[in-house]
Amino acid sequence: MSDPIPFSSALRERSAGAHSGSEGAGFMSDLIKGEGTREDYVSLVAQHWFIYEALEAAAERMKADPIASVFISERLTRLPALEADLEFLLGDDWREKVEPLPTTQRYVDRINKVGATWPGGFVAHHYTRYLGDLSGGQFIGKLMARRFGFETNGIGFYIFADIADPKAFKEVYREQLDAAPWDEAEKERVIDEVLLAYRFNTELFEDLARAKAAGSAVA
Repeated sequence: MSDPIPFSSALRERSAGAHSGSEGAGFMSDLIKGEGTREDYVSLVAQHWFIYEALEAAAERMKADPIASVFISERLTRLPALEADLEFLLGDDWREKVEPLPTTQRYVDRINKVGATWPGGFVAHHYTRYLGDLSGGQFIGKLMARRFGFETNGIGFYIFADIADPKAFKEVYREQLDAAPWDEAEKERVIDEVLLAYRFNTELFEDLARAKAAGSAVA
């Protein structure tokens, strides 16, 4: 009898299609291909700020949980970098210039809910955001730097100065997923929540594209 597939592998396999679909959404695809504008990039950074404000507030609440706390690391914290990026991109009064799009608000509401009540749900969103940031996010940051002439200002979100080896960090994170004391039903719930997180990401890109087409300022 073959050994059961590790949970981290099952999670990656089950979410691969959703991950690809999110990356391929028109707004993000245009940015990656060099067809998006600096304003498009700024709009994305602004929406990220709302998401990470919620996620990192949830992390503070979850630090006391024996399961969720294993995944929380100060080295992943993105909010200060996002705030520095927005100050550089929009000026000192950036907070007065940004507002969440409808999908962003639903995303934030979901993170707030699971981040207060359900460790597995929190880990699902934590995994989706931060492991993505340590993977494709590194590529995106370099692309945006070349495209818009940034050095470190403006792309600080993508720079993990305290993680010398992202690949090794991700391997340890996946080992922690495999070690989490979840039964099969809970593992299914976590996978479903990861799929929901990817759906929020895809719908956010669709929201950004609609806002751009309508000429609405989102940052």
